[in-house]
Amino acid sequence: MRYIIIGAGAIGSTVAAQLHLAEVPVLLIARGEHGEAIRERGLRYFRPSGEQVVRVPVAGGAEEVELKPDDVLVLSTKTQDTEAVLQEWSWRPAGDGVAADLPVVSLQNGLENERAALRRFRTVFGAALWQPATFVRAGEVSADGAEKPGIFWLGRYPSGDDPRLSGIAEDFRAADFAVQIVPDLVRWKAGKLLGNLGNAVEALYGRNERVTAQLQAEARRVFAAAGISAADLVAESEIPISLAKAVENSTRPRVGSSTSQSLARGRSVEGDFLNGEIVLLGRLHGVPTPLNEAVQHRLGLAAERQEQPGTADLDELPMAVPPVLISGEELARQLESADPPVLLDVRWALGDPHGHQHYLDGHIPGAVYVDLDTELAAPPVPTEGRHPLPDIDALQAAARRWGIREGSRVVAYDNGGNLAAARAWWLLRWAGVSDVRLLDGGLPAWGDRPLETGFGPSPEPGDVVLKPGNMPVIDMDEAGQFDGVLLDARAAERYRGEQEPVDPRAGHIPGAVSAPTGENLTADGHFRPVDELAARFSSLGADGDRVAVYCGSGVTAAHEVAALAVAGIEAALYPGSWSQWSNHPDRPVATGPNP
Repeated sequence: MRYIIIGAGAIGSTVAAQLHLAEVPVLLIARGEHGEAIRERGLRYFRPSGEQVVRVPVAGGAEEVELKPDDVLVLSTKTQDTEAVLQEWSWRPAGDGVAADLPVVSLQNGLENERAALRRFRTVFGAALWQPATFVRAGEVSADGAEKPGIFWLGRYPSGDDPRLSGIAEDFRAADFAVQIVPDLVRWKAGKLLGNLGNAVEALYGRNERVTAQLQAEARRVFAAAGISAADLVAESEIPISLAKAVENSTRPRVGSSTSQSLARGRSVEGDFLNGEIVLLGRLHGVPTPLNEAVQHRLGLAAERQEQPGTADLDELPMAVPPVLISGEELARQLESADPPVLLDVRWALGDPHGHQHYLDGHIPGAVYVDLDTELAAPPVPTEGRHPLPDIDALQAAARRWGIREGSRVVAYDNGGNLAAARAWWLLRWAGVSDVRLLDGGLPAWGDRPLETGFGPSPEPGDVVLKPGNMPVIDMDEAGQFDGVLLDARAAERYRGEQEPVDPRAGHIPGAVSAPTGENLTADGHFRPVDELAARFSSLGADGDRVAVYCGSGVTAAHEVAALAVAGIEAALYPGSWSQWSNHPDRPVATGPNP
């Protein structure tokens, strides 16, 4: 077999060099200055072990190539160039047939390339690849993997096996790549896509693990809705990732990801097929993807403006994502606009069954009363908890009754620091309403502005379509073996097991950390400043990407999730919480101040 490597960037040039060094027949398609430099001087090829000049055969395009029946085409362009490549090559003569009769292998990121190739090519292979490489300058490429130049998880698209895979894998192994044949290629491509979502962040703002984790969390929700399973490349790989870990070189510093390299060179970027793939899937399956959309949009602008990597301002990014909180002043302004938000009054507290009467006595004009017990929860069942998640159809009917339409902004409040209103905030975001906020400070933040009494006019029915799964949750089993930081949002004395006013057993879930939700608030019921919340959660160990929260029945835990969101930390909710856990005698209970 001869490999026709189409795309002579860092990836394609590395593959061509390694195959040539292994004496595997190869032809690199390289245009422009890079192609001319390789023709004249060979490819100056850097590895951590040293450098050499590789005289890899080169052609400038399809018109210079006479395809043979045993050729294999290898796509290593950026995804935005794939369609043009397929048009150029698919119908070129190849022996008695055409190129589309030959196997094609995609060594590209994203989920689109193999699908596009399958429109023309009968046999499509692909790989999720881990290959740190840098385009240094025309005629020079650096393959920066420590022991191996790259790792390929290679498979047939969309799935299955093929006898030709083993031959291709052996050639890549001969070229010193680590190769694992996988039967479910799309899973591995999806897993790699999760890692690639941070490319744009690095290119725009520099490495930021928190923002990348939020992009990935958004993507996982989209994958769940789309029925896409993503492989965990690190955990599931038979090949140690460390084999291809990037080695830094002081004389040739890495620019960063391929997106950063493209931005630095003034080339088009791949964001529309990385973050943009998540946006597309989200739109197809009704899952909001505001953060990926914001990053895609900003990267596109950066490429259009010829900006250099790392020059964008990270502070601009959260502006594209609906915040958690809204001030009384801003709410008053929005209520006077042509498109006012839907306003929900969620007054409720343990021991105070008179929330509706409080609403009738005085509420913010236009607000609709929401009953937490009956509209924001299913009927209590001891083995499920005091406030199980409501049936999605019942929640949708209630949301339409409140006047929520597709695209509506929603603001919820109560008179107790939003400890109850946060349940509405969380449920609606979980059900796909993207712009839901809490009135910071609750009803007192409305100040001396006028209140409305009585029932008020009924809102015009809404048309919102709710879909669950847009906020992460864990169940009882996951809470019992949670591998991150599990926060207990109840009062400290309940956590310690000194008192238990409503549930059958006192104490906490073993391993949980005490984090009373009241400590998220200032004395006047406002959320504490972002830096204070971030410091608080960091001191509790909750500054990574695996955080979950429970409380008594899933109400105040939603408030803790909101506070974590204010601090930029995504957290899962355990809806059943202690009221479910304590009703299962087989579940262990810890007491005292320690996890």
